[in-house]
Amino acid sequence: MDDDLAEKIALHRFSVIAEAVNERLSASERGVAVRAAAGRRHSHPDGAERRYSRATIDRWLRCWRAGGLEALKPSPRADAGTVRAHPELVEEACALRLELQSRSAAQIARIILARHGVRVAERTVRDQLRRRGLHREALAVESKAFGRYEAGYANERWITDVLVGPFVPFPRTEGSVRAKLFLIVDDYSRLLVDGCFYAHENARACQELLRRAIVWRGLPNTLYADNGAPFKNAWLERTCAVLGVRLVHSKPYSPEGRGKQERLNRLVREAFLAEATHVGIESLEQLNDLFRAWAERVANRRLHAETGEAPTDRFEASSPRRAADPARLIEAFRWSVTRKVTRTATVELEGNAYAVEASLVARRVELRYVPEDLSAIEVYYEGRPAGKAVRFVTGRHTHRAVPQAAPPAPQPTGIDYLGLVAAAHDEEAGAGEKIAFRSLAGTLESTEALS
Repeated sequence: MDDDLAEKIALHRFSVIAEAVNERLSASERGVAVRAAAGRRHSHPDGAERRYSRATIDRWLRCWRAGGLEALKPSPRADAGTVRAHPELVEEACALRLELQSRSAAQIARIILARHGVRVAERTVRDQLRRRGLHREALAVESKAFGRYEAGYANERWITDVLVGPFVPFPRTEGSVRAKLFLIVDDYSRLLVDGCFYAHENARACQELLRRAIVWRGLPNTLYADNGAPFKNAWLERTCAVLGVRLVHSKPYSPEGRGKQERLNRLVREAFLAEATHVGIESLEQLNDLFRAWAERVANRRLHAETGEAPTDRFEASSPRRAADPARLIEAFRWSVTRKVTRTATVELEGNAYAVEASLVARRVELRYVPEDLSAIEVYYEGRPAGKAVRFVTGRHTHRAVPQAAPPAPQPTGIDYLGLVAAAHDEEAGAGEKIAFRSLAGTLESTEALS
């Protein structure tokens, strides 16, 4: 299994246990969360829907507490060679499941052992059946029901979204761009946790706002988002997994759970954007300054119709909020990619070439970096630090996802270089003896007559 797939599986496993990771839960409440996770279907990176036993979820919880995200990566399978050597056993396992759909993977493994004397792990049988669409979830039809949800305390659940705003002047394009407002609202208090207008709608803008909100308001237990590109990406998944935040995406065409965000969006349009557009917007920075003032003095101090309290008062009156560990916060917002080291002990990232340790030649390594600074790249091999990548060919100083600042307009110096040259030439010509062109003409005629 390559590092990319191992990372995806680790992120998937964290998404399963994320609800039970919450430190505020008692033992009994954690047990309820684990049982609920065991009773749901989960989307695996291979595209299949899976269920996990309580023992498996408890084991993943212990691994995450002991070693974080790295401990959730799958270990090499001991019986992988058995399946490759006996492909006929897979076909027989499929036939046994089709013959009697209630047969468990453990029972099928016992039948194969009794008939062929070959021991195949229950997990291997389950995986092979799932790849062929013969898992129990695919053979059963279940109904689903929706209910109203409200968080029980501040920072239990944050909801994030993007609101398309007005056109604003943008120096980089010498024109205007459509501003995108990234918002985060607290489900319990309806507090507008933070918001900012950006010129680009990408993953880094989402992460930048999330980092600022965490530093200001504390760590949430759950981050609820839609399936847009800024929220559905490996970078945000890694950020949430490192911080112990459960990342939940709403299902396509299922708007349940987004009512609070939509009501806030309507308030922003009617009470802020309409006024800002009316008076005129000079720049993105001015728009953000106005929005911060409006969010704190108007949006968060108004009396909410449903809760009967001001969002700020309801948020502050809730139980103490947990702060993020500074070192873990830095690690969470770094990006991570996997690269194979060339025979010359180099790796490439965003058009730049970096030198790494010679012992890593032909190995797949993990590069961790901050998109705003591509000069500092840390190398990891099999989850352990393996030095730094030294840049020797530079194409970009920042990642393409990071907007480049517009260079400041140069101040005119008032220097006329050609005028100075012409003045110096005139001065030099005037200082010498003037040339008598008439005498030169007479001398020339005498010379011609003698010849």
